[in-house]
Amino acid sequence: MTEIPITLTIAGSDSGGGAGIQADLKSIAANRAYGASVITALTAQNTVGVSGVHDVPPDFILAQMDAVFTDLNIASAKIGMLSQIAVIETVAAGLGKYKAENIVLDPVMVATSGDALLADDAVTAIGEILVPMADLITPNLHEASKLTGLPFAADRRAMIRQGEAMIASGAKAVLIKGGHGNGKESSDLLIADGQQTWFHSPRVDTQNTHGTGCSLSSAIAAQLAHGVNLLTAVEQAKTWLTGAIIAADQLSVGKGSGPVNHFHALWSR
Repeated sequence: MTEIPITLTIAGSDSGGGAGIQADLKSIAANRAYGASVITALTAQNTVGVSGVHDVPPDFILAQMDAVFTDLNIASAKIGMLSQIAVIETVAAGLGKYKAENIVLDPVMVATSGDALLADDAVTAIGEILVPMADLITPNLHEASKLTGLPFAADRRAMIRQGEAMIASGAKAVLIKGGHGNGKESSDLLIADGQQTWFHSPRVDTQNTHGTGCSLSSAIAAQLAHGVNLLTAVEQAKTWLTGAIIAADQLSVGKGSGPVNHFHALWSR
C-alpha cells in the first residue's frame, strides 16, 4: 500500500461542479494528492450564477473537522469562502486545535464583477483571525484591495505595495493574482521570505474560467502536501492551472462561464 499525501479543503459546495469544494477536490487529485473536505455552505449554483445559499451551522463544521483530523493524516489545508464570523472563528479554532500545517487561505471576498460577497465585519475577521494563521494567502486584485484598503492595483508597483502591506499586517506569504488585470499577460506576485517572485502566463481568450481561484489555491496546497517548498509549490500549481485554462474550451459544460479543464493532462492521453 502507498501512503498518499492528504489535503483538506474547507469551503462551500458548488452544485455546478466548477468552483468551491468540487473544484478543490478535482485540483487536489490532478496534483496527485488525496482530497478530504469540510463543507461550510451549500449553494444552488451553475455556470450562469448562484440562486441560493444554505449555510452549515458552525457546530457541524467543527464536527466535520473533528471527524477528518482524528482519522486522516492531513498534510495541508486550503480555506475557501467563509461567509460568517462564527464560521471563521470555528474554522480557526479547529485548525488551531489540530495544529494544522501548510495552510493556504483563498480569501474569497469579491465576485468577478467586483461586487462584495462579504460584510465588512467578516472581512475584518478574516484579516485578523485567519490571515496570521495561514502559510500563504492568495487574494485576487479586488480582494487585495479589500484587505489592504488600498485602491485596485492597476500596475505592478501597486501590487507590490499591496503585498508588502499584507506582510506588514501579519501575513506570512502572499500571492496576489493578476487575472483581473489587463494586458496580454496575467502576472501574479509572490512575496515570501523577503523575496518577490513574478509569474507570467499568457492571458487566454476563454469564458471558461469559473473556479480558477479555488483551483489554484487547492493545487498549491496539494503541492505543499508533497513536501516541496512554497516557491516550487506555486510554480507547479501555476503551470498546471495555465494548462487547465488553455484546455478549458475542450469541454462544453453549461450555458455560461464553464470550468477549467482540471484533468487536461490525464485526458489528453
